[in-house]
Amino acid sequence: MSLAVAGAIVAPATPAFAHGGEGANVTSYRTVVTGVSAPMDGLTVRTVEGGARLELTNDTGRPIEILGYSGEPYLEVRPDGVHQNVSSPATWINQTLAGDTPVPATADVTAAPTWQRLSGGTTIRWHDQRAHWLGTARPPQAVADPDHTHRLREWAVPLRDQTRVFEIRGTLDYEPPPLTWAWWVGTALLGLALTALVRFHPRLVAPLAVIAGLSVLAYAVMRGLDGAGWSGVLLLTGALALGAAWRHPPFYLALSGFVLAAFAGFGSSDAFLAAVVPATGPGWLARACVAATLATGAALALTGLLGMRAAVPSPAKPVASD
Repeated sequence: MSLAVAGAIVAPATPAFAHGGEGANVTSYRTVVTGVSAPMDGLTVRTVEGGARLELTNDTGRPIEILGYSGEPYLEVRPDGVHQNVSSPATWINQTLAGDTPVPATADVTAAPTWQRLSGGTTIRWHDQRAHWLGTARPPQAVADPDHTHRLREWAVPLRDQTRVFEIRGTLDYEPPPLTWAWWVGTALLGLALTALVRFHPRLVAPLAVIAGLSVLAYAVMRGLDGAGWSGVLLLTGALALGAAWRHPPFYLALSGFVLAAFAGFGSSDAFLAAVVPATGPGWLARACVAATLATGAALALTGLLGMRAAVPSPAKPVASD
């Protein structure tokens, strides 16, 4: 049911995607859109997928071009849909970054645009090298001082409205990683404390299951709002945990807790590794949701296993003969 509702909400607004070299992963580089040099009513730009892509929505009623790396037409968002210029080197450079075909000889910044329709919507997401750190090594500032935030550059992506050129403007920063060990230690201690609490107060199983379900669903919503997609794994494990609040025999507790901790918790634990998480809101809040998912999932699993063990009858002691 939750998946159906989420799909009904998200599907009509699905944006077009130009090829890109990154996905929605944690990173040490924060890309921020600070504004548009000449704002227009109906034109909005934001970062999505943890800054991996830029997203432009054009509801102005006018065609807006996104210019490529040499100032050539690259993408055009028209009132009737999104188009990509396959003669633009930027189209093929981004495909190459994604592991696709190399730049063909026909790609030429001086060639007339050859437009390929991507979608009938008015929203486009694309990876843009101008807004990212492309090196495999950390920038010199981060190498010299890895424990502090550093402004790497201010960037701009040119747009064109007929003959008028203006810009998306933004910043690119390096941010140090969180204390990964502290998040893991805190998560483990919280899981043990919750297990002990529920063992002494069994009535707290239902509230614990509610907290477990809400923590993973909150992280799923944060990722969805950031454009990283609505994870079926997170939605299903959250629903499974909420089910334990209604009925919680030991086997179901053990099963739901294990699935929650293993798939939703450990599956999202990369949030402990880098500063920028592909989720809306502050990074610490996303990490807190993941920590709560791991801790409550482990507590439910241990509580269920201990309950199953207690339910097993003890073997009868042999009667001593005279």
